[in-house]
Amino acid sequence: MLSGGQVAGLIVAVFWAILVAFLAFVLLRLARLLKEATKMVAELGEQAGPLLDDMTSTVTRAGEQLDRVDLITKNVGSVTQNAAAVTTTVTSVVGGPLVKAAAFSYGVRKAIGARNQDGKR
Repeated sequence: MLSGGQVAGLIVAVFWAILVAFLAFVLLRLARLLKEATKMVAELGEQAGPLLDDMTSTVTRAGEQLDRVDLITKNVGSVTQNAAAVTTTVTSVVGGPLVKAAAFSYGVRKAIGARNQDGKR
């Protein structure tokens, strides 16, 4: 038979064996997790290069399109100024004589109207 001290030592030894087995299991799972994380980081690194290249070309094309839009905007501004100048010219060329003709016809109608009223009285 075992004495009390031997039984206590045996219990402590079994407890330590269980603890060591549990810690070994945890360490193995942690090692597997780190291996998977390393693999994921490596795959991400492999994909990051082409993604950055695609992003660079996309940004370059967007810059080219913005340059074209800027040119179109400048041209639209020029067309707007030209349209304003044409409007001013047409207004001065057509508007002045048209107002004079309207005033003249109004004066003629008034004169004829006044003459007709003088004749009726």
